[in-house]
Amino acid sequence: MNIEELKSVAAAIVGKQKGVLAADESSPTIKKRFDSIKVESTEEHRRRYRELLLTAPGIEQYVGGVILFDETLRQATAEGVPFADLLSSRGIVPGIKVDKGAKPLAGYPGERVTEGLDGLRDRLVEYRDLGARFAKWRAVIDIDGHDIPSPFGIHANAHALARYAALCQEAGIVPIVEPEVLMDGAHDITRCEVVTSSVLEEVFAQLDAHRVVFDAMLLKPNMVIPGKKCARQASVGEVAEATMRCLTRYVPAAVPGIVFLSGGQSAEDATDHLNAMNAMGTHPWEVSFSYGRALQAPVLETWKGQEANFAAAQAALLERSRLNGLARDGQYKRSMEAV
Repeated sequence: MNIEELKSVAAAIVGKQKGVLAADESSPTIKKRFDSIKVESTEEHRRRYRELLLTAPGIEQYVGGVILFDETLRQATAEGVPFADLLSSRGIVPGIKVDKGAKPLAGYPGERVTEGLDGLRDRLVEYRDLGARFAKWRAVIDIDGHDIPSPFGIHANAHALARYAALCQEAGIVPIVEPEVLMDGAHDITRCEVVTSSVLEEVFAQLDAHRVVFDAMLLKPNMVIPGKKCARQASVGEVAEATMRCLTRYVPAAVPGIVFLSGGQSAEDATDHLNAMNAMGTHPWEVSFSYGRALQAPVLETWKGQEANFAAAQAALLERSRLNGLARDGQYKRSMEAV
């Protein structure tokens, strides 16, 4: 394990104005995306769509890394260039989703724990050989009343995240640690902050116990936001302040970057919130993005599976990436959005 190399990779992913494109949708998830535009989810359609994303001109200015799905890491462009090699040649770090999804946590109804640790050490070796230089593992934390999540539910997910992260660093791969407190439900912003605080405190305790080097990892957390069913939705400023207050208390300054998930927010809201956090001033870590839907939704709507729309869809990705690049500097304004 070369820690200096891992630090360098982590820093490159969150370089100036840069963030992460999450293109690691599982087969069922990408099918839902394709269903929304009436495109059949065949392997070739998936390959062509990912080729659209990864070859989009100019995105290397704003995208420091791309998270791929297992299938995608093994695919190539129409000319036969492996996607990982294509990304590396553009100065974009290739990454890979390695978890096997969240499953019910035995004995704790309503809670889930992410699986995929079995065989992970060997899979990481293969993924590195295929060109991946960072990985991602997502834990999901539901909020339901005052009993969910339970302390043990939080611990189980934090422990799995730490085991994953330690294995990644052992294999020479930068871990992105993703504890996602979900936005579903009717909880208010205060409840979200309390739960997010508990989650981050336990996650970093477990990472430390597993001897994970904080300087050689990235954190992919949720923003502190009320549940979608909450009667009162918070303002952009409230979300930024609550999120930064929470992260400042619980995330060590040694972590080089925080790359937020969008968590079902609209593309505009996700960019707005990121901008507000960076407009608050300097932070101990780079405050960036790791967006899936919030970068891809306009791309899918433009593409619609039609080759004639290929270039226009790529332009949509570049524009969305550019706006988030501006938000990295606190220079984005909602009025910049195309009407």
